[in-house]
Amino acid sequence: MITRRGFLRFIGGSFLSVASFSAYAVGIEPMLLTHVKRYALTPPHWPDGLKLRVVALADIHACRPWMTPERIASLAEEANALQPDLIVLLGDYIAGMRLVSQRVTPPEWAGALSGLKAPLGVLSILGNHDWWADGFAQRAEVGPTIARKALEKAGIPVLENDAVRLEKDGHGVWIAGLADQLALLPKRKHEPPRGLDDLDGTLAKVSDASPVILLAHEPDIFPKVPSRVSLTLSGHTHGGQVRLFGYSPIVPSQYGNRYAYGHVVENDRDLIVSGGLGFSNLPIRFGMRPEILQIDLG
Repeated sequence: MITRRGFLRFIGGSFLSVASFSAYAVGIEPMLLTHVKRYALTPPHWPDGLKLRVVALADIHACRPWMTPERIASLAEEANALQPDLIVLLGDYIAGMRLVSQRVTPPEWAGALSGLKAPLGVLSILGNHDWWADGFAQRAEVGPTIARKALEKAGIPVLENDAVRLEKDGHGVWIAGLADQLALLPKRKHEPPRGLDDLDGTLAKVSDASPVILLAHEPDIFPKVPSRVSLTLSGHTHGGQVRLFGYSPIVPSQYGNRYAYGHVVENDRDLIVSGGLGFSNLPIRFGMRPEILQIDLG
């Protein structure tokens, strides 16, 4: 039989456990435990002699108190310290939740990102929240969005269904960036968002046999990506924000955990999905620390 004292002790212990979990999931893991997630791979058909370090930042979701301009600037310094050849930004710079004390304006977060430096440059794509937060772009169903304008003013090119050719040590490499796959919110209930992505048109701009790295905010495009693409880099999922034993209960993807997080290899094609840096919906991370990606190719 449970005594009154035992019951109160149980309730007290449960309360402390919940409080400890909440403090860790809200204040410690997401705010203090940002780390560098490192990958090293040689994709199929990668040229001999081409060594390329790519650093990627995804899902910043700028807002106070969680992701201030000062914190973004600090993340930029951490990225620079990894001595990348190239830095890529994988979208969702704008906050996507209401639990914030104050918004961070596009000039503020873009200004903080302007400190990113790499020999081959800094390239970016947009995410769904960068479109959803822009009422004018939603009504017009066309950009440029406020986020794109802010990035370009900060000196960071934005790739939307476009590709650029870079060169390192005599080897060419293409960086292709998709427009967002969920860019336009539905005008009627029960309809899905509409994308502005054009995979075939984007890859048609690749004019030689050099390897291609594809930047796609949502990983759901991956089944359609041809083997011509050496590596696809995505964000969006945040790894589910809560991840236990390699499983995330909630993943914003039609494929569930298939593309929730990490390095995925299918049919000799490589995908890396970042766990991201910020929050969506709720300011909670558990088992999914914020991360900067370092990817060594070759």
